[in-house]
Amino acid sequence: MKSSIYSMTFEQLQTWLVEHGQKKFRAKQVWDWLYKKRVDTFEEMYNLNKDCQLVLEENFHLGTLEQEIKQESKDGTIKFLFKLSDGNLIETVLMKFNYGYSVCVTTQVGCNIGCSFCASGLLRKNRDLAAGEIVEQIVNVQKHLDTRGKEERVSHIVVMGIGEPFDNYDNTMDFLRIVNNQQGLSIGARHITVSTSGLAKRIYDFADEDLQVNLALSLHAPNNELRTQIMKINKAFPLEKLMPAIDYYLEKTNRRITFEYILLKGVNDHKEEAKQLVSLLKDKRHLSYVNLIPYNPVDEHNQYDRSEKQAILDFYQVLLENGIKCGVRVEHGTDIDAACGQLRSKQIKKDKEKQRA
Repeated sequence: MKSSIYSMTFEQLQTWLVEHGQKKFRAKQVWDWLYKKRVDTFEEMYNLNKDCQLVLEENFHLGTLEQEIKQESKDGTIKFLFKLSDGNLIETVLMKFNYGYSVCVTTQVGCNIGCSFCASGLLRKNRDLAAGEIVEQIVNVQKHLDTRGKEERVSHIVVMGIGEPFDNYDNTMDFLRIVNNQQGLSIGARHITVSTSGLAKRIYDFADEDLQVNLALSLHAPNNELRTQIMKINKAFPLEKLMPAIDYYLEKTNRRITFEYILLKGVNDHKEEAKQLVSLLKDKRHLSYVNLIPYNPVDEHNQYDRSEKQAILDFYQVLLENGIKCGVRVEHGTDIDAACGQLRSKQIKKDKEKQRA
């Protein structure tokens, strides 16, 4: 059964080629065609001999994602809905910043974390994505930029799309190594951020990976009672387990961590919660940054509303006055399906309605 060639790390491809009677140096040529010239067929790899082209063709797919929908926002944000080879749908988002183009990738089909505010978890996890299916999201977005003829490139990646990256740990790690490799897309490790909902065991593993990749933690509440109400993952990894893992990460890597905090009106946006957050982070504030996120309403989660501007400002001020570095996230794509997972769930609902009609 064929797999995506984009799932192979450079070292894995070197080993595979030798095992299949090819020269080791062919891996560099193949990667040049995949990631720099970005060809669509093995036949286009004209500096490979026919035998090498054939063995690659027999064993690998060169592209398994099909663009289903492309939504473009007035601010330049583009949301792609891709269909996988098994018919499942995933979302990928391209965002333009003053520092370059950033892509938000998906790591799972659906999500089992079940955060009570999140559109990604509306549909339960179907399966993990292979490393190549995650890599192909970047390649496809880069090909879109190529068509514009402006020599634009993806310079940053956030692993914050549908799914929990650390619940698909090995494939996520291979993805990071592939996109970071200088033989390929060469996206700097410090330009990549992985977000987790708080799988404490995997935070220890990630700290030991010796990568320069950034880590973000979806915190969203400063105490166990409130966090469990918002995020059921807190039952398995309450703050007493989660924060020591964060401390280990900070001690091991000496790298700043971002704490993501989505502001929900009347739920977690009071000054009291801000003070509790200060207390939670006070011993690690030198390596902490809090990203305050205005809530994108989701029809299916109508128990939540966006915090008032004054409440956001008051929360921000409490953190700042207590030495916690923080900012309010700039929003992208508010005129399209802004919340992660929203476009996918809408399209699946439409498809089901068509089938019933």
